[in-house]
Amino acid sequence: MPCPVCKRATEQAFRPFCSRHCADVDLGRWFTGEYRVPSFRQDNDEENENSFGKEG
Repeated sequence: MPCPVCKRATEQAFRPFCSRHCADVDLGRWFTGEYRVPSFRQDNDEENENSFGKEG
């Protein structure tokens, strides 16, 4: 299975990546929002999210 970042052969210690560098690049992409998990939010979900943790 090739590394999802650079397409080189993977190393057992870093699977599914070939190196620590590629693993860190992938993690950075999640942090910056380059990767996202799709959601099917309804409009009122934003109201619920904003009121989370508020009393009353």
